[in-house]
Amino acid sequence: MGATTIARQCTLCEAHCGILVTVEGDQVSRIEGNPDDVLSKGYICPKATAMGGLHHDPDRLRTPVRKVGDRFEPIGWDEAFAEIGARLRGVRKAHGANAVGMYLGNPAAHSSSVLYGGMLRAALMTKNFYTASSIDQFPQEFAAWRMFGSNVLMPVADIDRTDRLVVVGANPAVSNGSITTMPGAKQRIKDVRARGGSVVVVDPRRTETARLADEHVAVAPGGDPYLLLAMLHVLVTEKLCDERRIADTCSGWGEIRALVSDFTPELAARHAGVDAETIRRLAREHAAAPSAVVYGRIGVCQTVTGTLTHWLINTVNTVTGNLDSPGGQMFTTAPVDVARIGKYLPITHGDWTDDSGTFKSFRAELPVGALADQILGDGPTKIRAMVTYAGNPVLSTPQRGRLAAALDSLDFYVAVDMYITETTRHADIILPPISPLEREDLDVVMPVFSVRNNLRYNRRVFQPPADGLEDWEIMARLVTEILPLPARRFTTRAVHAVFDRLSPMRLSALGIAAGPYGVLRKGPSGLTVAKARRSVGGIDLGPLRPRLRRIIGTEDRKVRLAPRDFVAAARTLIEDARRGASATEPADGFDLRLIGRRHLRSNNSWLHNLPPMVKGRARCTALMHPRDAAERGLADGAPVTVASKNGSIVVPLEVSDDIRRGTVAVPHGWGHDEPGVGWMVAAAQPGANVNLLHDPAVVDAFSGNAAVNSTWVTVSAAP
Repeated sequence: MGATTIARQCTLCEAHCGILVTVEGDQVSRIEGNPDDVLSKGYICPKATAMGGLHHDPDRLRTPVRKVGDRFEPIGWDEAFAEIGARLRGVRKAHGANAVGMYLGNPAAHSSSVLYGGMLRAALMTKNFYTASSIDQFPQEFAAWRMFGSNVLMPVADIDRTDRLVVVGANPAVSNGSITTMPGAKQRIKDVRARGGSVVVVDPRRTETARLADEHVAVAPGGDPYLLLAMLHVLVTEKLCDERRIADTCSGWGEIRALVSDFTPELAARHAGVDAETIRRLAREHAAAPSAVVYGRIGVCQTVTGTLTHWLINTVNTVTGNLDSPGGQMFTTAPVDVARIGKYLPITHGDWTDDSGTFKSFRAELPVGALADQILGDGPTKIRAMVTYAGNPVLSTPQRGRLAAALDSLDFYVAVDMYITETTRHADIILPPISPLEREDLDVVMPVFSVRNNLRYNRRVFQPPADGLEDWEIMARLVTEILPLPARRFTTRAVHAVFDRLSPMRLSALGIAAGPYGVLRKGPSGLTVAKARRSVGGIDLGPLRPRLRRIIGTEDRKVRLAPRDFVAAARTLIEDARRGASATEPADGFDLRLIGRRHLRSNNSWLHNLPPMVKGRARCTALMHPRDAAERGLADGAPVTVASKNGSIVVPLEVSDDIRRGTVAVPHGWGHDEPGVGWMVAAAQPGANVNLLHDPAVVDAFSGNAAVNSTWVTVSAAP
């Protein structure tokens, strides 16, 4: 049989790079970049080549399994769904809707199946709903909601047209962008400089992105809001702001001026870890550039000041005339126009809390830091049964190591996942979807945050097995099993028939038809799913274009520069800094700040079962500056104990001047030594779960996002 090559995308991360998958018989023989892809233009990272390994992985589940004793045994789909339905309905009947919790992980958002995750959440009608968003993006959403009237309106860095790119707490050279989808980010960064622009990276570590930049500013962990407030002081006092545009498009300008009027770079320098003259220069250069954009991401999201920092990033861009302007922060015009729809969605904060009253709901979900206690506690909304869809919260969330025991204590737990992971090993039943290469899909989520408007279609590489189900089919079936339908024997069949006709492709086709390019809106391109299917590398819908006035959701249709509670919190930050106290000061005898780091071959925890992705030297190390290591008598490569007030882990030491003094970096997603996991390659890897060091109660003050960056730790020789 001859070789066949299929064009589609890698869906392992947000970049969704276009790939060409060559198949010989039933085996993937080659994966390479698709030069015709309208967004990635032939670029791929090593993760894309893992798509074949993921499909062929012998440890990947192909059929549902049920726990019997300490083992999992195969079970048929119908039997599995019948048991799941009966058990979940029983828990709800006995204890109420809130007794069933749900967690939706990051991989679910990489396909249109996420729509069906939302349907299941609606059917459950539970207050105990959690997602990976409260680990990595709540602050951006919260700031967008308060400033622009919609959590969807998280602006994108228009990197392809900017004259000045300032990257704060992000590493796009490795991530290829997040909430700014930019596959081939390395080349895009180089292109900024090639056309005469400048690139600055603000990060405690000299990241892979910093190595491509004109300048690396080694900010102190947690120092970003002080730096940005002082930059605003310079912009205001030196009259470097676009006052006419501010008056026309914004409210709250007077409050911003008053807030920063006395917070000089000299006052900020100690707490930011950046000298005053550098702060002044950064502000002046940002204002002087023909176009400029500050882009912040997960490094600043995962701090106690995450929302404040993203507010300040948006504010710096806005007051310099770089919001909704080419080369600055912009909003996409996606085929399914979520930005326009978003302003009509009711977003609230604090409608309910967890049983302790500590964690407040935001956009109808609770922060994941509450999860373990909601299971182990005895409050009125105690979780007694759980549904997880993708994700691995035992490894990826801070729970003081208690989540594994919590999951074991449940009356019933069902997981939708391809593997027996550190999380799903606790499930009673695991429902595995088919592999990504067996799915047909239309990418309608990532275009909402792409650096260029586009629509791309995902072809199947392999036909799914006759007894295989896609993610959306599993979620739809769970909905029908959970609903308290009358005369279930007959009505369930009717509901199944409805869902069969509501496939993601049909829903996407309707959304595109009603979107800005669609036939129902008489869009200029008459965009349809059929056109996307016929394209080899997707459809280019042009550069980002100004549109904030049409999509903003605030009552006066102006950008809220100064939400009252943001200003109050920033004023407290400034007053504390004046007294010499700040979030960057040592605490409780701990003398190093712990931050995270990315690796190009890692994607959270779920590529660690593929040999090409984990070969070579160990990557779960503690990165430390040479002088910090010498002061502690620690040698490169030696095992060290990294300890916080919450726990300790042992990992090898990696000594490098790529990191600021007083800081240590450990990647997340490792620690596959739990008994009973089903991914054998991952279980053999060295490493430790860094989330054992973080306190789930330490969160972003506004959104409740887990603050797993800037944890205070000590590092010593391992016994």
